[in-house]
Amino acid sequence: MLLIESLYTGSDAASEQLILNFDARTKSRLRTQLASGEEVGMFLPRGSILRNGDKLQSQDGRIIEIVSAPEALVEARCDNAYELARIAYHLGNRHVAVQVCEGALRIQQDHVLEHMLEGLGARLSHLEAAFEPEAGAYAHGHHHSERGATEARIHIMGGSNA
Repeated sequence: MLLIESLYTGSDAASEQLILNFDARTKSRLRTQLASGEEVGMFLPRGSILRNGDKLQSQDGRIIEIVSAPEALVEARCDNAYELARIAYHLGNRHVAVQVCEGALRIQQDHVLEHMLEGLGARLSHLEAAFEPEAGAYAHGHHHSERGATEARIHIMGGSNA
């Protein structure tokens, strides 16, 4: 099994891809497969959140690019900015990972949250897409200089990082 224990910040091109959904990209310990089918064990620093395009380095020196897998999402749209801000508040109050889009918010499909959003007047649509939620404002750690030194980590309440 190929071991991956470090993030890669250099400029070398990746020779492999690791396609992961958001939940898998929040785990620091994971047994999975590269896109080629090769089995890998990932052991990253606790609290690592991988983003599309991030790179890892395996013990044998290979560079592996992270690809965000499409997953089942719900997109919420509202008639005005006030209503959109209101649903953002309610999602944030529940510590839900949210992707902010132009005029919309995206969350992972969850029938309870969908019911709440509809009750708040949101128009919902279901889609398959890569999920790249906003980083949490209070969690700090690993960041990429090209994204800005102040980018914070995603704060996931009650989630396991094992």
